Amino acid sequence: MNIMVEAYRQKLDVANGRVDLSHGAGGRAMGQLIEGIFHKAFDNIWLRAGNDQSAFTVPGGRMVMSTDGYVVSPLFFPGGNIGSLAAHGTINDIAMAAARPLYLSASFIIEEGFPLADLERIAESMGLASREAGVPIITGDTKVVERGKADGVFISTSAVGIVPDGLDLSVDAARPGDAVILSGSIGDHGIAVMSKRENLEFDAAVVSDSAALHGLVAEMVEAGSRHIRLMRDPTRGGLAATLNEIASQSKVGFHIDEEAIPVKREVAAACELLGLDPLNVANEGKLVAVAAPEGAKAILAAMRGHPLGREAALIGHVVADDDCFVEMSTSFGGSRIIDWLSGEQLPRIC
Repeated sequence: MNIMVEAYRQKLDVANGRVDLSHGAGGRAMGQLIEGIFHKAFDNIWLRAGNDQSAFTVPGGRMVMSTDGYVVSPLFFPGGNIGSLAAHGTINDIAMAAARPLYLSASFIIEEGFPLADLERIAESMGLASREAGVPIITGDTKVVERGKADGVFISTSAVGIVPDGLDLSVDAARPGDAVILSGSIGDHGIAVMSKRENLEFDAAVVSDSAALHGLVAEMVEAGSRHIRLMRDPTRGGLAATLNEIASQSKVGFHIDEEAIPVKREVAAACELLGLDPLNVANEGKLVAVAAPEGAKAILAAMRGHPLGREAALIGHVVADDDCFVEMSTSFGGSRIIDWLSGEQLPRIC
């Protein structure tokens, strides 16, 4: 480490300081912020080079890329914060193509007056999430805006990954007779964020399910790659929006069994109290897979053998339907149409 970097770290008062406009002005203060918080949290050989970009080699296969923005409110919630969420969410977008995520980039827009201690906590959480996933943050950018223009901090992330030859998953690939598999319980993330935002307390704590799913996906691909039609992570709009999106793109319908959908007791209770439908509540560590029926059993078994898929369940199947309806058999013995979310049920969840 050079002397200038060490000086930056010594002068940055993380414990008591706040972000000011000089931290985004391109001078010494900006260098202190980048070296003392972001390089420290994300440390790797690419960042240490100090370039405005990163060069890297990639293995054979088709490349995929995704980008996303994170504006969650509050910034800290049970089970994570905006930093870990930004890493997990963008990794998962790559994983839904059955790809192996390789690298991340991160851009921070920080509001003047934001506590440096909170920024460090966010960066450290994001760095830990990327290291645990094996997907380093190799380039990035920092901007500071005037007080009142960023609600604390916003994060934009991008990722690149590699899809193995022979895999081509697409949202328009569902076919009548296909199985619908859900990797675990729904609604955890949205209720965790809501409980923090509204200062709600429940008998059992509801914790965000935010997690990187590419390890689970790798197990699924190994068990039945030729049978997987598509995968989606049911984030904003929840399971209902995801199934409707697939139905619309694939020109099919779905028949779903309510009793087969895993929902934690405390999440169901919270949804009932708040007047929410768990099907519309966001998730950040779950996936929906549509698979050919002959491969569904093997894929489900592989999912249940992974820590993030122990609650995986076969929740329904694809049907021929020109209207592209998602129909659910209810626990009361009837049926109802599951429509897209109308309005804004749970804002700022990612």
